[in-house]
Amino acid sequence: MADRTPPSSPESFLSGSIGPESRAVLEQQLAEHRAHLAALSEGAALVHRAHVLLDMGEALIGLERGQEAWATVRPLVEPLVAADAWQEAVETCDVLYRAEQEDSILALGQGVWLSVTYPVKAQTTVAMLGHIVDETPEQADGAAVAAMMAHYIAGLRTEGRERDSLMFLTTQIIARVARRHRGIEDQETLDTWIEMYELNNTDTLLQRLARMLDAIVGDHWWFDRDELRTRLPVN
Repeated sequence: MADRTPPSSPESFLSGSIGPESRAVLEQQLAEHRAHLAALSEGAALVHRAHVLLDMGEALIGLERGQEAWATVRPLVEPLVAADAWQEAVETCDVLYRAEQEDSILALGQGVWLSVTYPVKAQTTVAMLGHIVDETPEQADGAAVAAMMAHYIAGLRTEGRERDSLMFLTTQIIARVARRHRGIEDQETLDTWIEMYELNNTDTLLQRLARMLDAIVGDHWWFDRDELRTRLPVN
């Protein structure tokens, strides 16, 4: 199966009411995905089935049928986590967040935890942390933490042109957060702001992000993080 490219941002899917031509295209795609799912054998690998269901979820979000998208992909989370399919698990949480349902914020918190903890694609992690930035009030420190963590991940998990492109994006996110947080416009003040809030200290960033995710998810984690920590890759 071809490698799936996760969406770079929610805007491409949640851009308001769609026109009849776009709706027809999405309906056709959804029908094709459903036919693909029906054609899978009973013994099809979990990840292969998940790819098809995620494609269905994306089409349903495009059709503004968030409740159906949620019902389609929500059962995937725990099996994917159990199978160490971290990339697909995070993509599932991303679809659940963008489905805009009652528990979508829980999906966001858990998807961010998985995407930072495990070596999923940097683009996916940056997108998930970008959702945190969008969800955080302008004067709150959480957006700064998420933006700097996205920048750190972009530098850690990519190289070459991909690294340059993604780090340029995360630099722009940091600048946007600093502007709305403290009205910062110049590089010198930005550097001072980063230093003052200890945003250049990775250990501190991780601790602050962990507290933020605990506040978002509370006691509603869908998996046992302590058990998952015992399965972390050994460097």
